[in-house]
Amino acid sequence: MIDQNQGYDRARGRRLTAILFSIFIAFALCVTSVAVGTLSFSPMDVWEGLRGISSEPLVNQIIHNIRLPRVLTGLFAGMNLAVSGALLQGILRNPLTSPHIIGVNAGAGFMAVAVMILFPEKIEWIPSGAFVGALMAAMLVYGLSLASRTGETVRIILAGVAVSALLSALTSGMMFLNSDQLEVTYGWLLGSLSGRGWSYFHLLWPYSLGGLALALALAPKVNLFSLGDEIGSSLGLQVPLYRAILLVVASILAGSAVSVAGTIGFVGLMAPHLARLMVGNDYRYSLILTAVLGGVLLATSDTVARTIFQPIELSVGIVTAVLGAPFFLFLLFRKR
Repeated sequence: MIDQNQGYDRARGRRLTAILFSIFIAFALCVTSVAVGTLSFSPMDVWEGLRGISSEPLVNQIIHNIRLPRVLTGLFAGMNLAVSGALLQGILRNPLTSPHIIGVNAGAGFMAVAVMILFPEKIEWIPSGAFVGALMAAMLVYGLSLASRTGETVRIILAGVAVSALLSALTSGMMFLNSDQLEVTYGWLLGSLSGRGWSYFHLLWPYSLGGLALALALAPKVNLFSLGDEIGSSLGLQVPLYRAILLVVASILAGSAVSVAGTIGFVGLMAPHLARLMVGNDYRYSLILTAVLGGVLLATSDTVARTIFQPIELSVGIVTAVLGAPFFLFLLFRKR
């Protein structure tokens, strides 16, 4: 018994060390993201700019009002997408699942494009519209899954594929019929953090912290889902209730991220897998690390997107797709 306790303590220590090390790396990468760009700054410039005491007003403006909110928005959006993907992979017991599977991205994209086309003078409505679209799509998927006779997880996946395809087709149709606004809508659908200031960050962070707190509180329930519905039920898990609750939490997280950053893919697929490789399958630990890795992944991808071909800026969704597609194929053949 003593040996078992010592082994548990060692494993717990390794997990906490991995989490703390990842947080340190995340901090270093965020500072680097703030420092580099068309105009690059030294660490001392960054420190003074963050405090607003630099002798150069331009430095204060760029660092505090442009780069810092953009990096923080990317950090929290990546965290939301990653935790959402981890929850979906847990409750659906499918390692290749991401927020795309419940139609969140498609629903958010549809509503965002609808706002751009129908109310072009109300651009400030786009985040709210995208968030509502994401939630409505997730609820529609779950409602359709309840009407099917297939296995529970298969129902959700099939309904998600169908709803995503339908909403994507409707979005493409709107863009085709309104080609004069194609550039704006297309740029948003690719995913971008360009121009994301403090207003976007303040819109996002309450959902991020609230969603992460709920996810961590429900982590033991997600662990039970990994045992299968029948075993989970025998251990006291109310499977339909907690599956619906966790779907809503995942939708809130992913929908809030998509509402401010556009339809960015693969972050919700890659970060959970990397976290499980580092700390194992216990969601009490892997969710924390998933959040950190997701934020780092998106913030770093955005730094690459705005610097690799500067002064031309890529959409961050292009960078995450370039990283995510080979990773998806690796997982596919590894699982086979």
